[in-house]
Amino acid sequence: MPLGTLDRTPPPFFKQGPSALSKLMVFSALAIFLMVADTRFKIAQPIRAVLGTLLFPVQWLALQPVAVAEGVGEYAESVRGAQAAQAIEAQARAKLAQQSVRIHQVEQLTLENERLRKLLELRERVTTPAQAAQVLYEAADVYSRKVILDKGMIHGIESGSPVIDEFGVLGQITRVYPAVSEVTLVTDRDQATPVLNARTGARSVAHGDTSGLHPGLLELRFMAANADVQAGDLLTTSGVDGVYPPGLPVAQIEKIERRADSAFARIHLAPRAAVSGALHVMVLKPVGEQLPPRPAAEASAPAPAKSGGRK
Repeated sequence: MPLGTLDRTPPPFFKQGPSALSKLMVFSALAIFLMVADTRFKIAQPIRAVLGTLLFPVQWLALQPVAVAEGVGEYAESVRGAQAAQAIEAQARAKLAQQSVRIHQVEQLTLENERLRKLLELRERVTTPAQAAQVLYEAADVYSRKVILDKGMIHGIESGSPVIDEFGVLGQITRVYPAVSEVTLVTDRDQATPVLNARTGARSVAHGDTSGLHPGLLELRFMAANADVQAGDLLTTSGVDGVYPPGLPVAQIEKIERRADSAFARIHLAPRAAVSGALHVMVLKPVGEQLPPRPAAEASAPAPAKSGGRK
């Protein structure tokens, strides 16, 4: 076939129509027109509503696996919560039964105590008034262990009043201001608390640790090396100082150091109260203020005159 007779036009499959730039300009202008028209006349709102209505079943079907998975997770969580609640309820019932037994025992012991006191003609046990307070902040003195309470002189707080928390003795009021008061903690190196060993009944005095090697602990000073003390012994207030009511938990023996070259043992105590994190406390009245007044001292008899010897 002669070359001049060949058709040089592209086949229909490769025909592109308008140029790409022309299409870009046309569709860009159409998009801008539609945006402006939709902003001014809301012409696309019905179209959106129709499309949303038509696509809602498709969206609902697409979300069903997610809803089923969430429902299964919530059901499993509810089952675990129900099991935990049942376990807590069982523990609460067991504890309630134990407390019921203890209440009956306490009532019986109280009745026996009253009968014995009447039999022996002993006075009634001192009841200690108390009022609640809150710890505001720790004192700024880094060399002492003190906290500040939100109750003071106008609330009836008195110097020397014992302070306790839900675990035991926290300290003692040492300074009282009009609206606040200062508590010296039992772990302060200058604080001394008369204690009683609940196991042996031996009395002693617990002091704040002064060595600096065991911050936040107490110690028993001048205890004989062969004293009957054991790790784990509970020390409570003895009640003989006229400040603390008897029987309040103070500390627990944590470590005992007995050395052959010393006649005294070094006994370290862990306080029962939350000395580093107490927030709500109770301020008690000193026991000495509730005791009957002491009898007036008898007039001292005149001293006998000295007989002088003859010269």
